[in-house]
Amino acid sequence: MNRPTTFTVVVALSASLIAGALELTSAQAPGANVAQGTDGLGALLPPGGAKPQPEKLKLPPGFSISVWADNVKGARTMTLASDGTVFVGTWNAGNVYALADRNKDNKADGVVTIASGLTMPNGVAFKDGTLYVAEVNRIVKFDNVLAAVKPGMSALTPAVVYDKLPSDRHHGWKYLRLGPDGYLYVPVGAPCNICERPDPYASILRVKPDGSGFEVFARGVRNTVGFTWHPDTRELWFTDNGRDALGDEQPNDELNVAAKGGLHFGFPYCHEGSILDPEFGKGKQCSEYQGPAQKLGAHVAPLGLAFYNGTMFPAEYRKRLFIAQHGSWNRSPAAGHSGYRLMTARVEGNKVAGYDVFAQGWLEDGKQAWGRPVDLLELADGSLLVSDDRAHAIYRISYSR
Repeated sequence: MNRPTTFTVVVALSASLIAGALELTSAQAPGANVAQGTDGLGALLPPGGAKPQPEKLKLPPGFSISVWADNVKGARTMTLASDGTVFVGTWNAGNVYALADRNKDNKADGVVTIASGLTMPNGVAFKDGTLYVAEVNRIVKFDNVLAAVKPGMSALTPAVVYDKLPSDRHHGWKYLRLGPDGYLYVPVGAPCNICERPDPYASILRVKPDGSGFEVFARGVRNTVGFTWHPDTRELWFTDNGRDALGDEQPNDELNVAAKGGLHFGFPYCHEGSILDPEFGKGKQCSEYQGPAQKLGAHVAPLGLAFYNGTMFPAEYRKRLFIAQHGSWNRSPAAGHSGYRLMTARVEGNKVAGYDVFAQGWLEDGKQAWGRPVDLLELADGSLLVSDDRAHAIYRISYSR
């Protein structure tokens, strides 16, 4: 999944025997099948290192992908401003960036750092001239931000919206979106691989933009780093990263839908809607909890997602859900890595009627990865941006008949 403060490596005792997982601190060296960088643990880097290589990516006929921006250190979550500016959050970099394509050449004109020194400012959201940023333990805002963005600008000082979130860094990085109800939605991940903690852990929360009305919207969510709302039903769809140390092929990461508030999605008692946890599932039934709309595969690390609403892509992609799989970090060398690609889900009502690969090639031979897709953002022209926190880039997907 995404990088924790402790992680599990598999130690080979012989060619045919693999020992149980060992818990190591993040200061210790990773195992032979993981690499450490600004994007956290993941597949080993290829000899050429981490750099944008869109020519290696395979997409359906008619689609093309190109570098929209490079040298965007640690690019993670994106949000679109009213004037076309794209704001980008980061993880370890501690920065928030602003990018725009003013000359309409389908490339960003440059990268402007608008804030620095923040604590894992992963989540970003924009509305009515204000940029909201989610750090580990708080949500902050930058009012009238578009008037301040210019090359060579000094870093802005944020105002605090809400500062009572837990400060745990294990699954502590936050996604952030403004919902159709006007609330800011933000998750608090479980501060562990598997544990039972009270609210607000393992949940999706919401709070008004003025910091009032804080409440838990959904529970039993281990670690979501991506959610959005269906353009018609306004139901919340979100990805969730499943627990580790139950094997290479289980449990599945999940795509979930919350038709209303107050639902419980199983963690830590039930995984992927059908697997009771060997420790915390005792005396429980998976039927007590909300099951996933789609099982996404084990350890694929699904992050950002977006319903496509544009008209550039063929009609069959209208309202299709695009999902970024950041890629596995702790599958055994024999199993190889999973994820590192873009998927699409064809949604009918609150059900998934089809789930397919859309773009792949970040992962090579199941062992090495030069990039890791994180988040998706539709531009006004109907093209789709994809952030990559390993190659420090943002790509643009377009379609031409």
